[in-house]
Amino acid sequence: MLRALICLLLALPFAAQAQPRTCLVVGISDGDTLTARCGSPGSYEQVKVRLAAIDAPESRQPYGQRSKQALSALCYMEQARISPRDTDRYGRTVADVRCRGEDAGRHQVAGGWAWVYEQYTTRDDGALFKMQYTARAQHLGLWADREPLAPWEWRKVQRGG
Repeated sequence: MLRALICLLLALPFAAQAQPRTCLVVGISDGDTLTARCGSPGSYEQVKVRLAAIDAPESRQPYGQRSKQALSALCYMEQARISPRDTDRYGRTVADVRCRGEDAGRHQVAGGWAWVYEQYTTRDDGALFKMQYTARAQHLGLWADREPLAPWEWRKVQRGG
């Protein structure tokens, strides 16, 4: 009984974190990362959010600025519904984000501004692969490039590996 109570108490912070929140998007770092202001006036909390299941070109990478602009057009200074999935190694909240009623990750992939990040997908992300296939077939966004370099490969090159 005591053990069950301890487990329950330890799980409470995670359960609270997993609740969807509505926040104002106040910054866009790149095509898959935004900053949101959550909470009520006088007690705002700034949250750095990484869109779940996608990876967009880095800012200095080809198509990086266009990817950032696409996410900005959808979410910047808009109310966003943030549904956390996890926290990444940089302390960012990894989440599904909806702006203007649209899933931001799907928006980025469908427009050709991000890749599906296969390493971090779940069963529920299956539609993303279809969207990526369609964007690629239609040469949308970064798929206009014959051989676009995936962000994880670009980062590896930048590190010298």
